[in-house]
Amino acid sequence: MNLSPLARRRLAGFQANRRGYWSLWIFLGLFLFSLGAELVANDRPLLVRFEGRTYFPVFRDYPETVFGGFLESAADYRDPEVREMIEERGWILWPPVPFSYDTINYNLAVPAPSPPTAENWLGTDDQGRDVTARLIYGFRISVLFGLTLTLFSSIVGVAAGAVQGYFGGAVDLLFQRFIEIWSGLPVLYLLIILASVVEPNFWWLLGLMLLFSWMGLVGVVRAEFLRVRNFDYVRAARALGVGDRVIMIRHILPNAMVATLTFLPFILNSSITTLTALDFLGFGLPPGSPSLGELLNQGKSNLHAPWLGIAAFTVLAVTLSLLIFIGEAVRDAFDPRRT
Repeated sequence: MNLSPLARRRLAGFQANRRGYWSLWIFLGLFLFSLGAELVANDRPLLVRFEGRTYFPVFRDYPETVFGGFLESAADYRDPEVREMIEERGWILWPPVPFSYDTINYNLAVPAPSPPTAENWLGTDDQGRDVTARLIYGFRISVLFGLTLTLFSSIVGVAAGAVQGYFGGAVDLLFQRFIEIWSGLPVLYLLIILASVVEPNFWWLLGLMLLFSWMGLVGVVRAEFLRVRNFDYVRAARALGVGDRVIMIRHILPNAMVATLTFLPFILNSSITTLTALDFLGFGLPPGSPSLGELLNQGKSNLHAPWLGIAAFTVLAVTLSLLIFIGEAVRDAFDPRRT
């Protein structure tokens, strides 16, 4: 891939920041690992070998009759009788964590929440669910939610800032007054009220948070468009009859994207934090969903089980720290004084 000299300098500047560079790789590794959560933490085997045939329960349901049982329903591989039938004429390959995020361990030696053991590496929560599995799935849904919200927020924020800065005048004045009023609203309280009116789910929460998160990029994009709109090459394009949309997208937007890219890791950080706060207060994802905020809330309610709060806090702190380090490295890479 051929990069311009400026792009190569920026890439070299990013790599020179070792903390941010390695944080990016660590974050990508953790995210890719969480994308395959079903292969790491699941109450279904990865592979079953029975009577010379191979089955993949992690991808497909098989009735119990396939393995010599009597029920036509999907086999429960955690049932001791089903496992015994399979192991008599075959073998089972389990994932490293033989629990999904909603699997309840009914064989606990002590009442839930139980402390870490060889079976439950980080213990169980107050409903007997494996903490390790819930952390893996919770990390995945938090990052996916944050990335989706960051994408849509960037699109709306860049578009609003571009319109304000390019046209100026009354358009800019009205937009600014609207943003001042909209940004002055108590966002968290409004999200709690709206989330209590409708049944919360991933997409509802995404839409509700998008109502307020788009304003983060408007200021920097607006300032860049106000600065560039009267440059000679923009005036020349306008004199040649080039349309406003083409000028905005092709000639001015690339300059504004420099400031936009430096803000993206911090917007992602804020999105994850807001989702965690809503889950902690009980107004986030539906009950039972794997959630870092819900696990923190359990830690607050079960002070005698410190592994709950410590595990969730550690995952959240590491995730947010990595994103901050990445954002700082991107900011320094695009700083002309450093490159």
